[in-house]
Amino acid sequence: MNWLTKLIKAGEKIKTAIRERATKEDIAKSDWTSCCRGPIQKKDLEANLWVCPDCNKHHRIKPKQRFDILFGKNNYKVFKTPIPKDDPLGFVDSKSYKDRLKSARKKTGLECSMVVAEGSINQIKITAVASDFDFMGASIGAAEGEAFLWAAQHAIENNQPLLMVASGGGMKMQESLISLSQMTRTTLAINEVKAAGLPYIVLMADPVAGGITASYAMLGDLHIAEPGCLIAFAGARVIQGTVKEELPVGFQKSEYVQKTGFVDLIVERKDLSSKIGTLLSILLKKNSDISSEENETSENTQQFSKVAS
Repeated sequence: MNWLTKLIKAGEKIKTAIRERATKEDIAKSDWTSCCRGPIQKKDLEANLWVCPDCNKHHRIKPKQRFDILFGKNNYKVFKTPIPKDDPLGFVDSKSYKDRLKSARKKTGLECSMVVAEGSINQIKITAVASDFDFMGASIGAAEGEAFLWAAQHAIENNQPLLMVASGGGMKMQESLISLSQMTRTTLAINEVKAAGLPYIVLMADPVAGGITASYAMLGDLHIAEPGCLIAFAGARVIQGTVKEELPVGFQKSEYVQKTGFVDLIVERKDLSSKIGTLLSILLKKNSDISSEENETSENTQQFSKVAS
């Protein structure tokens, strides 16, 4: 038996052992994850901002990792947001909603799926919101609605742009109409941010679906998306079954959604901070080049007026 055969057999034994013994929790705690080429060490993936160096897949990341990338490691302040009553409807399916929340909190260390922070990009202070998909698929309930409203109010009171990193599977069925009402509440909050003359920027991170797509994810002054991000309302299979037609290749991926006009820019994770900083400088007229051009235009206009008179 040569060394290659031994290696293949060893690999098969490892796969069998993983299938038999490994649970999702074990895999989550391990030093390894998987992508296009198979196993990859998490530390190598982290060094590349959780983007696969081979296929460029942008893996899902947690709010803290998101803020580290946008603002610099630990260079931001995280806020505690209001938490309403956990289970307003006493919902139970295969397990109670309270138990699901308890498990999600233990798994993530968060009270709800949304985290609000304040940090600086390009010397511009901003209020940012990001979601943790590990918290019940980052679905939206009253607690997430309160977090969003708190962030909007903080942005207005401190004269800061609001950045929403939109991600999640939609509204929480366990809260029924209470959950659905967050679509209206977040929309009204966004209107207040815009009325205060502040930019509202949406960054879409895989996946963006359901009521999230139907509300705050599509109300930005600018819509940015990471490559390969799923952006949908209903699932592709549901749509295909309804229209009875084959859907285009890449349907509901950010690249396709950009072509149809719902996404303005697709930006790689490594470039997000600099790109958002540039856009905010333009929107807030804090870019020195823009200011110079405006001054030149103003002076030229005044000189022209004098000559004309």
